Amino acid sequence: MGFWLLTGVVIILCYAIKVMAKSSNRQAHKNDKQSSENEICATWTPNNWATTNSNDDDLAIFRIAGGYDEEKSKNKAPGKWIKSGESITIKGQTFSSGNFYLGGQLSSLDGSGAEASLVDDSLKVENKSSSFEDESLGYWPKFITLTPKGRGAFLSWLSSNRSDPETPLGYVFIFFYGLERRIVVDSIHQAVDDAEFKSLFDEILRLKGIYGSSRSFSNYSIRLLEVMCLLRPHVVSDPDLEKSPQRDSLLFKHRLATTVSEKKPVPAELALAWIRFYPDYNLKKPARLCSDEFSQMFAHLYSKKYGEGLVVKPNKTRLSIEYHPASSSLRGISFPQKDIPDPSNLKGPINKLIVIANDSTAKLDAYSRYLAKPDTSRTDIEAILLLPDELDGLGSTLGLGEFKKWVDDAISTKNGLVNVEEFWTYTKSPLPAKINKKEAELIQNLAQKADYGIAPDTRYHHAKTSVDGKLVLFPEGHGKYFEPSKEFNAIGMTLRLGAMVATIDSRVDQREKNELMQLIDHDTNLSPTEKRSLHAYLLWRLNTPSNVTGLKARVGTLGKTEKLAVSRILVGVAMADGKIDPDEIKQLEKLYTLLGLDKALVTGDIHGMSSSKAGLRPVSAQSEGILPASTAFQLNERTLAIHEGETKDVQSMLGKIFMENEPTDEPYETITDSVVEEGPGIDKQHYALFESLIRKDKWTREEVEALCRDLGLMVSGALEIINDWSFDKVDAAVFEEKGDVIYVDQETVEEIEG
Repeated sequence: MGFWLLTGVVIILCYAIKVMAKSSNRQAHKNDKQSSENEICATWTPNNWATTNSNDDDLAIFRIAGGYDEEKSKNKAPGKWIKSGESITIKGQTFSSGNFYLGGQLSSLDGSGAEASLVDDSLKVENKSSSFEDESLGYWPKFITLTPKGRGAFLSWLSSNRSDPETPLGYVFIFFYGLERRIVVDSIHQAVDDAEFKSLFDEILRLKGIYGSSRSFSNYSIRLLEVMCLLRPHVVSDPDLEKSPQRDSLLFKHRLATTVSEKKPVPAELALAWIRFYPDYNLKKPARLCSDEFSQMFAHLYSKKYGEGLVVKPNKTRLSIEYHPASSSLRGISFPQKDIPDPSNLKGPINKLIVIANDSTAKLDAYSRYLAKPDTSRTDIEAILLLPDELDGLGSTLGLGEFKKWVDDAISTKNGLVNVEEFWTYTKSPLPAKINKKEAELIQNLAQKADYGIAPDTRYHHAKTSVDGKLVLFPEGHGKYFEPSKEFNAIGMTLRLGAMVATIDSRVDQREKNELMQLIDHDTNLSPTEKRSLHAYLLWRLNTPSNVTGLKARVGTLGKTEKLAVSRILVGVAMADGKIDPDEIKQLEKLYTLLGLDKALVTGDIHGMSSSKAGLRPVSAQSEGILPASTAFQLNERTLAIHEGETKDVQSMLGKIFMENEPTDEPYETITDSVVEEGPGIDKQHYALFESLIRKDKWTREEVEALCRDLGLMVSGALEIINDWSFDKVDAAVFEEKGDVIYVDQETVEEIEG
């Protein structure tokens, strides 16, 4: 009784399977065709395949198959391959594109039925458009199991250009089955020459481009393309298949196995493919969103660490190339293969690659977050500036090419001197009303990204330009790790003072300019980068109206010997053009006072230096034509006397210039040398620390401790004193401690200095 009950259950289940299979056949090809070796559909058949009772008349019979039963064909013509370009006629339709099997006799490899793609022209066909489909277009479709209308629809597509993306996918698969057989069966037996092989490869690529939105068709076509690359690597190849392999990639596994077995380094592109292939690692969002940039960054970091590549020791697991065909007619296909190791799942090497992949992802984080915003582009200056330094070359191709061309022209024709407004057009943003910290950083970063330096650079020149001002660009730039030396800062301040003398008459004599340029060129303590930067800074100063913002405080950091040296340089600049103007003497007196020197020394220094300046003439004598050009310098005593007699007027002028924005209750005359050296409102040691720290935006605590040791200060107490002083001046702290990092608020620094 139990046996018959079990038999009844089996019969009911089989019937249910049939009903479910028929109702889902049409939907199966509208959706992605899933892995054919994992899913099946069941149908009734009159041919006994399994029995559950000794009485055949009472048996429930079923077999595993796809679509409808195969129709019996009386066509005895052997199936033959119709090549591309070969024209034939079937049921009144002309076919000229070929690439399919035609005939009545061509069995599947396992002998279980006819070849799925075989076009049997003896079977009944009804004309239908290629958009028609019915239930005969099953999960594993065959031409022979289609209804007459279904065959008509397939032939309609086959006679077309085979490019309609709306064609039911089952018809495309029937055609694909033929291509698949031609490659994995016929070509192995040398029935396909290289020209046809390449043509078939191109046809599969074309179909993938049209129908590849189906994940199933895409996967099967990629797998077949990979097999073709393995079978005839001298004929076909596709770099994209190797760069982004699927998790079951045959081509990748074979190439990696071959590289390892030959004990060669794994090149960067193969290492990256390994990361993409490895099933237990998923690329993070920046790597997916910025795939090309991630690839370049990974290759850079990988080559930096491993040179030509990581060498992997061959393992014991052997490579097995298993091809799972799309066609049910090709079950059991196999390929001859070498006995080589399969390292694709080794954890040791992949863990090393994951570290590099994560580092690459982290470096692209800010860049990818920008691109994730709406209405952004890789060619945006904001995006280019967020590219890691390792990808600066990419930035040039994306949007810096035109900018670099403009800069190179400015350097070759104008020594790099440009208008801010013209420079700003390359930021592709509106011209601001004022150049504040944010705008200055954008200018500096854009120049640096294109591998140029700029003056003024607020980080090194302690000055900034204005919207209607100038900039000077120079090649190579400061470099990422540039740190100005003490000599650089001292020369920079001297150039600023010298430019104030040279530009007093609103024009710059070349001899005055040469005098200042020699300060840079003849200083052996300056690096080549520092010299390029200072030359650009000097050119900017000579073409920019003078101002004294923050100058008093910086001059205060000089020692007495340095101040005297600067004073002699200033007199030399004033005398370089062979004459002394009254306005120049006034300016020298102002600058002497700023240096904390007695302005009465100006006349003596001019007298002292004049004896070695042959050909120097006072402006009054030159203008009156009294002295020839060859006459030795003779100081105009009357001019000097006038200026010595105008002490109060000069002091009043100095007070207006140098004390602007620095209010004090004391009259200008009472400002002593010690006050200038110590800085406004803070002692000398703490002000020196302040001047040192504002050179960078952030410091490690260890670096600050070293500076404090040299000045005899304690870190926490010193920072607190400077912040109290900062609050008194501008109502804001200039330093902020976060853990072991001290941050400098540069906007507060700007307020303090001007």
